[in-house]
Amino acid sequence: MKIRSVLSAAVLAVSTVFASTQALAQEKFTLRLAETWGPNFPIFGEATKNMAEMAEKMSDGRLRIRIDSSNKHKAPFGVFDMVKAGQYDMGHSASYYWKGKVPNTLFFTSMPFGMTAQEQYAWFYYGDGMELMQEVYEPHNLMSFPGGNTGIQMGGWFRKEINSVDDLQGLKMRIPGFAGEVFAEVGVSPTNIAPGELYTALERNTIDAVEWVGPALDLRLGFQQIADYYYTGWHEPATELQFLVNKKTWEKLPADLQEILRISMRTAAYDMLIQSQHENAQAWASIKEEYPDVQVKQFPEAVFEAMYKANQKLLKEAAEGDELASRIVASQEEYLKKSRAYTDISERAYLNTMAEVE
Repeated sequence: MKIRSVLSAAVLAVSTVFASTQALAQEKFTLRLAETWGPNFPIFGEATKNMAEMAEKMSDGRLRIRIDSSNKHKAPFGVFDMVKAGQYDMGHSASYYWKGKVPNTLFFTSMPFGMTAQEQYAWFYYGDGMELMQEVYEPHNLMSFPGGNTGIQMGGWFRKEINSVDDLQGLKMRIPGFAGEVFAEVGVSPTNIAPGELYTALERNTIDAVEWVGPALDLRLGFQQIADYYYTGWHEPATELQFLVNKKTWEKLPADLQEILRISMRTAAYDMLIQSQHENAQAWASIKEEYPDVQVKQFPEAVFEAMYKANQKLLKEAAEGDELASRIVASQEEYLKKSRAYTDISERAYLNTMAEVE
């Protein structure tokens, strides 16, 4: 009788576990995502929609993601706090927007004079990038994943030509992240303004210059109608957006849905990079044809030297004051050195060769 009782109990336990597993496999989850961007925002907003569609299809409808744009939640720069608090399960934004709250987040968008998108993705997924990023976000009940790359961003629209460091003194410019700090070191007054307010700010002389993204998104906002000088990039050579996930939300998902969500985010991020390349090429062709007065400029060598010197000074200060920042800076510098040595004999060599024969 005792043996039968034990066997019956064992069968019952196995059946209960199997039933629970089956029930979990059939359970449906709806996650809420807050994005910094407005509704139907091109490229950036498409990345979130692509991710949500993939997750729902791959999960056969078990994982759905509802997206609230900034017009819905009314806090474009509040995504970090809302996801941290559990008000939203997920977020889509740029990590350098949180530098005032958690300074080390800014390293995971793009750094001046740093890695290209190809190099940076390699650092994230095959170097120390993902581990270091999670170490920064872990104390805040958050997980962070690459959320889409714009590639090299343009250096901004200026209403007057920049011929020297003196021309930067007191210049009011919308530019976020570490680049804003670098510009401040050389005399610029940087500010961060929500995307929907940028055109008006430049038009009304609230700011003298604006850095946004590149031709595809800049053209839509109309900066070419106000400013004639379009400077090439140096400050964000690989601007990576991010998907934030509330850690408690993540832990509630079954393992298969975690993996589906992970793959959906990674695929949507890569797709945004290639879409950015495509749409920037198309938009630049339109700008050249419709706005022939727009002049593409490079900052003078003396300006670059001043900005590079300021960048190195700020990196050193950040590393000296924070052990985690020191490890992040060292990891990025070491990976850049190794990766760029190959980039020089591959990508750079090819482009230089093509420039000579075309």
